Amino acid sequence: MKHFALSAALLCTPAFAENVEELGTLNPDEMSWQSYVQKADEGETGMVICSMGYALTKSGDHVSARTLFQNCADDGYTGAMTWMSQLDNNGLGGEYDPDAAAEWDRRAAEAGDPVGKFNFGISLMRGHGVAQNEALGRQLVAEAAEEGLPIAQRLQAANYDLDEVTPDADNWKYAPLF
Repeated sequence: MKHFALSAALLCTPAFAENVEELGTLNPDEMSWQSYVQKADEGETGMVICSMGYALTKSGDHVSARTLFQNCADDGYTGAMTWMSQLDNNGLGGEYDPDAAAEWDRRAAEAGDPVGKFNFGISLMRGHGVAQNEALGRQLVAEAAEEGLPIAQRLQAANYDLDEVTPDADNWKYAPLF
């Protein structure tokens, strides 16, 4: 009797089956990195999407991280601006471009971001990617320190000695060109 009931159920199943294509995506890929990159490719931004750029760049997928950060930076997320600067300043997911890096930090600084102020201040002090202006650079670092950014406070306490916050391995990058 069990076998008869099972056979009858299996024979009737196709008659009641729905056309799944009409229902759209039944099990969307909504929690993977690929889904966030796809959303970014479609121009979508938001706090969660923007934060995924961090995980992507830490995993080594700088091209995808750049896609997310670019969209988010264009939408005004200052943390994404400073990440775009980091990517440009290190040639990750694109060409090494200190001018673009300084510009991203300038935009973040003008939007009030303390990390942007600190980074742009350092760029100004060095003349890296932007015309050197040590006084304005120190002013921006001081603002970031006043806003509670520990690395800015550390640089300020070291009398703005850039060696305090720059690894020795990066000295070649910031050396004068002539």
